[in-house]
Amino acid sequence: MAAIPTSHAVAVAEFRAALRSFLRRTEKIARQSGLTPQRYLLLLMVKGAADGSEQSTVTDLAERLQLAQSTVTELVSRAEDAGLIARKPSPTDARVAYLRLTPEGERRMELAFTALSAERTHLSDAFAHLTADAIG
Repeated sequence: MAAIPTSHAVAVAEFRAALRSFLRRTEKIARQSGLTPQRYLLLLMVKGAADGSEQSTVTDLAERLQLAQSTVTELVSRAEDAGLIARKPSPTDARVAYLRLTPEGERRMELAFTALSAERTHLSDAFAHLTADAIG
């Protein structure tokens, strides 16, 4: 078994530390923005839908968040009760509802997202360092 180069271990350790710091800071900023960390992530996933539509379904969210559909349904219901998300029935499939952020959901998500700009930059830099030193 080949020894792991120290420089690779250092790069991975630095990345993991930066990731942990990012996650902790995200939790703090979400709370300061009037959101739980889970709600911030939920709102971010709806706003940042992969197709650019700024809407999602519970099924899509469950896949992206890697959570059970029942868990996502509960998160969505609570966010809806808090006035952060609205449902819109699909015009083509009565079983499907599209989720969009309400103006209040947009406001709170934007507060947190904007406040996390420096942290995203730091994490991106840590990832670039990781790929350059530990993977390539």
